[in-house]
Amino acid sequence: MTERASYGIGLMSGTSLDGIDAALVKFTGPTHVELVGFISRPYADQERQLIVRALTGGTAAEFARLHVDLAEWAADAVEELLAGAHQSAQTLSFIAFPGQTIWHQPMAVSWQLGEPAVIAERFGVKVVSGFRARDVAAGGQGAPLVPMADVLLFGDLTHPRALLNIGGMANVTLVCRRDVEEGAFAFDTGPGVAIIDAVARSVDPALSYDRDGALARQGKVNAIALAELLAEPYFGQSPPKSTGRERFGNDYAAALSRKVPGADGVATAVELTARSITEAIVRWLPGVPEVVVSGGGVHHPVLMERLAALLQEQGSGTALRRFDELFFNGDAKEAVAFALLGYLTIHGQPGNLPKATGAVGPRVLGSITPA
Repeated sequence: MTERASYGIGLMSGTSLDGIDAALVKFTGPTHVELVGFISRPYADQERQLIVRALTGGTAAEFARLHVDLAEWAADAVEELLAGAHQSAQTLSFIAFPGQTIWHQPMAVSWQLGEPAVIAERFGVKVVSGFRARDVAAGGQGAPLVPMADVLLFGDLTHPRALLNIGGMANVTLVCRRDVEEGAFAFDTGPGVAIIDAVARSVDPALSYDRDGALARQGKVNAIALAELLAEPYFGQSPPKSTGRERFGNDYAAALSRKVPGADGVATAVELTARSITEAIVRWLPGVPEVVVSGGGVHHPVLMERLAALLQEQGSGTALRRFDELFFNGDAKEAVAFALLGYLTIHGQPGNLPKATGAVGPRVLGSITPA
C-alpha cells in the first residue's frame, strides 16, 4: 500500500558560510522523495561577519541576537522557496531546521544557533530542530548525519557507491547497496572549500570564493607546505570522525596564507583538499567503483580536475561522477537530507547511522516545536 504523499522543507546552512539552502520535498515514504523546489539564500556580507564573529567569540547578547536572526533569515528562505514553487505553508507537514553550527567538539558538544519557534510562529508549521544533540548524548560525534539519506536515497541497487559532499568541510559515505545499512559508514575527510575560500579572500578581499578556480590556476602548489599540512593528525585518525572550523577554520587558513601568499596559497589549499579526500577514499574505501560528488566543491573546476587525476593515479578504476548526473541539483542534496531527517523524526524513526557517528545505537533525532 502506497503511503499518502506529504510535503516538508529541509533547510541547511553549512560550514562554507555561503548562505541558507531550502528544499521543498514530496515524500511517499522514507525511500521515495521528489525535489519539488530549491533555492539558496546567500548571506549578506554583514550577516556572514556576524556568524564569523560568533565562531571566534562574542557576547551573550550577540549570541542571543544571532540565535533569532538566523531563524529570521531561514524563514525568509522558506518564504522565497514557497513563492517560487507556488505553494503555501498550509501544504507542509513540517520544516526541518538544523541551524548554524557555532561550535562542534566531537563526542562532547555540537552547538547550533537558530530559534525554531520563530519559524513555527511565522508559518504555523511544526519545526524539527536540534538534530545533533541526541547523537552526541548517545556517545556519538553528532556528525555526519547526511549518511542516513545516502543509504535510503542515493546508493546504487547493485554495487557499492561512495557519496562525497564537498562543502566547507568534506565528508564521504560508503553505501554498499541502497536502503541497506549493513556495511555502510561515513566520516569527514577534512577541509572542503572552507580553506580554499578563506585563502582566496586573503588574496583579494572582494572575493567570497575562488570563482571558476581562477586563482588556483594562476598559482603553483608549494610542496613543502603541502607536506606539512597533510601531516595534520586528523587525517591519520580512524573513522568514525568529524571535524569543522574549530580545526580547519580561519586561523588555519591565515597560517597557510602567511606561509604561502598569493595564488600559490590558493593552489596549495586546493591540493590539500583534493589529496586529503583521495587518500581517505583509497585508505578507508578501497576498491569502491564510483564516487558521486555534490556540494559547493563541484563548482571549483581545478579541485574537480585534481580529484579525478589523483583517483586515476591510484589505479583503482574509481570513477568520479557528479551527483546531478544521477539525481537532482547537487546543491540541494544536504537540504533534502535534512528534510528526510525531519520526516524520520516526525515518524519516530532513527536518523543517525551509528557507524558514521560512533553513537552506541540508533536514535530518533531532534526536538519538535509544535505548529
